[in-house]
Amino acid sequence: MTETPVERLVCRMAVPTIISMMITTFYNMADTFFVGRIGTSATAAVGIIFSLMAIIQAIGFFFGQGSGNYISRRMGAQDAEAASRMAATGFFSALIAGGIISVLGFCFLTPLARLLGATDTILPYAEDYMRYILLGTPYMMASLVLNNQLRLQGNAFYAMIGLVSGGVLNIGLDPLLIFGAGMGISGAALATILSQLASFCILLAGCNRKGTLPIRIRKFSPSLARYRAIMGGGLPSLGRQGLASVATVCLNVAAGPYGDSAIAAMSIVMRITNFSGSALLGFGQGFQPVCGFNYGAKRYDRVKRAFWFCIRVAAVAMTALAVVEFIFAPDIIALFRADDAELLAVGAQALRFQCISFPLLGWIILCNMILQNLGKTVRASVLAVARQGMFFLPLILILPAHFGLLGVEMCQAVSDALAFVLAIPLGRSILKELDAGPPQAAIKPPAP
Repeated sequence: MTETPVERLVCRMAVPTIISMMITTFYNMADTFFVGRIGTSATAAVGIIFSLMAIIQAIGFFFGQGSGNYISRRMGAQDAEAASRMAATGFFSALIAGGIISVLGFCFLTPLARLLGATDTILPYAEDYMRYILLGTPYMMASLVLNNQLRLQGNAFYAMIGLVSGGVLNIGLDPLLIFGAGMGISGAALATILSQLASFCILLAGCNRKGTLPIRIRKFSPSLARYRAIMGGGLPSLGRQGLASVATVCLNVAAGPYGDSAIAAMSIVMRITNFSGSALLGFGQGFQPVCGFNYGAKRYDRVKRAFWFCIRVAAVAMTALAVVEFIFAPDIIALFRADDAELLAVGAQALRFQCISFPLLGWIILCNMILQNLGKTVRASVLAVARQGMFFLPLILILPAHFGLLGVEMCQAVSDALAFVLAIPLGRSILKELDAGPPQAAIKPPAP
């Protein structure tokens, strides 16, 4: 981790994380694809519940990234005991939090569906889907912790195996349960939680492999110092993912006056853009353990070199992807629901707006990752909440009021452009600190 040329090392670490991210988002798309055969309202319901799943992911990433970033730095500093205690604390804390969310969700099922943006026609589908998702929430959340911890220990390949196995299972179960068993949208949700359970079991087994930190209940050591460390590394992820959920709810509400077709179209575009950005996120996640280990080992020159390598690759890849999706936007949307002309028109235009901002995402995401990985919590959190919070939420109120449905379609692209402007000085600041040799006080382990 501290001697191999960083370009080769990042690529080696990134291949399994790219596959993991793409498979994860692909089987989310598979739900939308198969549910689209049921009807427009069912397709919209999947988009409605996606915001709940984003909350689950936000909390999972909070504990996973928070504990994983700390583990990465401690292992770079040869402190295995502190790393092991943090691994158990992050895992069991997520399991408990998931159980609480599951219970509360079942108690307030219908009000929650309404809050997420369900209309009268969407509500029955949304409730059916949500029941199963809430059932699997505890282990879905813990699975995200295991994945991040394994990846940030440098064991990205096994993390990939866990996610890919679940993804393949989900894609196979979707048509079997939706159409074969006649379960409809409930079958899609059941397929999701069964595949997530399979991933969880594989990832938990991976923690007992040689070279990884095992999860042991006796190592569960909750303390203010440890949760402060988790917050330092995980708060940006919580802000980013949590606000993504709020933004999705606001997007659904803003699209609601234009009918179920508009809600379904924006849901499809969101799944497509998430899939498009998943390779970038996976590439950045390959950079994170390289960054954490070398920062812990005081090899700041390697951190900077790896960062600039990732920026160059991301810029080229996202620009190429933007061109392809812009040209074929109507055909891509038609894959999900070809018999709804209004959905096709709204979806194609929204996707083309999104493509315009694709080349900017590399700088935004990688700046956020390096700030988060090095424990620069305030700056990382500001940048993490910028896209979906600082800019998107005000814009989703302002733009539709002035431009109608066009304002809904362009909102995310405009917020991405503003986030890019904010990311420029934040990225430059951390690079200057690395040139000066940042202090190590921020990465000391918590007291036992």
